[in-house]
Amino acid sequence: MIALNKGRPLASLLGVLESIGIKPTESPETSRKLVFPTSIPEISLLVLRGSDVATYVEHGIADIGMLGKDTLLEFPGQNYYELLDLGLAKCQLMVAGLVDEPPLPRRLTVATKFVDTAKRYYAKLGVQADIIKLSGAMELAPVMGLSDRIVDIVETGSTLKANGLEPKEWIEDISARLIVNKASFKTKHAALREIIDGVEQEVRTASEERA
Repeated sequence: MIALNKGRPLASLLGVLESIGIKPTESPETSRKLVFPTSIPEISLLVLRGSDVATYVEHGIADIGMLGKDTLLEFPGQNYYELLDLGLAKCQLMVAGLVDEPPLPRRLTVATKFVDTAKRYYAKLGVQADIIKLSGAMELAPVMGLSDRIVDIVETGSTLKANGLEPKEWIEDISARLIVNKASFKTKHAALREIIDGVEQEVRTASEERA
């Protein structure tokens, strides 16, 4: 069982799997189903939210997961290995704030959906910060005075700029990653290794073609 992050990365992830002969029997991008048989009878695909991909692999329901590094930072697990950087859906996790920023208070207020990641980041810096959890429209928080800063995914920076914000601090480079359940990697090693090696080769080839 392979769990895939739905949304923006999905098409690219499906493309990688299809290149090594794993193709769903119907399109996960248009179907409302969550479980998809593939061209290989022993392999099915789950299409889930990123945090659920991590959970299903953590508990061994899915053997392999393909999801964003941002999710792995926010939902770290003990029962899987992070084996590959797939080089897909690249962006950055950053701190952003107003372009014409007033003097910051000693204790910051930070809005983000990456609550635990933000807490760890500011704790490491030794900065006092109150974290406010938001689910979307992060850029609005400093504009409306809800927070001093935000922690969010930045791809081109155009959305920040359109809302009078700019990147202030880099936290982490983000891209799609491949994880594998630790127990599955032992009990199904040969079968999973074949898939992982195929994905790794495809990623390497794609990277060389882009270079």
